[in-house]
Amino acid sequence: MNNLSSFPWQNPVNLYSMTIDDLDARLIALLTAEPRLGVLECSRRLGVARGTVQARLDRLVARGVVTGFGPDVSPAALGYDVTAFVTMEIRQIAGHDPVADRLARIPEVLEVHTITGDSDLLCRVVARTNADLQRVIDQIVDVHGVLRTNSIIALDTPVPYRVLPLVADVPRHGVR
Repeated sequence: MNNLSSFPWQNPVNLYSMTIDDLDARLIALLTAEPRLGVLECSRRLGVARGTVQARLDRLVARGVVTGFGPDVSPAALGYDVTAFVTMEIRQIAGHDPVADRLARIPEVLEVHTITGDSDLLCRVVARTNADLQRVIDQIVDVHGVLRTNSIIALDTPVPYRVLPLVADVPRHGVR
């Protein structure tokens, strides 16, 4: 999405109780495409005052629309070539939080989600090799409260994590 003026917004819309307009959308798109840009350069490219960009950015951050500015790090570039999704059933006496806290101590566990269905938790994990994945799964199984796991190895990621299409799609659905 290189054309920053391609957002079809005419009127402000509500995104999670946050009204965003064309300028907000273009700012988000610009920072998504080039996250290292400074506020001054953003203001130059968007054709608005530096203070306007800073105020908009501060508001987007304060309301939780923009959640971070850190670099995206490739696990594969760090030697973690295997990505897998692990579902697990847990002992629910104490709830999900104690298990999730223990899983967070395993560096290869990138995400943990509570889910519906036959399983209770879904984790995205990485490993250096398939054999190393077994080591990671063994660590997960050793977590107190985990009863059973099931793993699926990802072969490729044809659509990586993204949110910009949601920002562009908000006007189609109107105010929440």
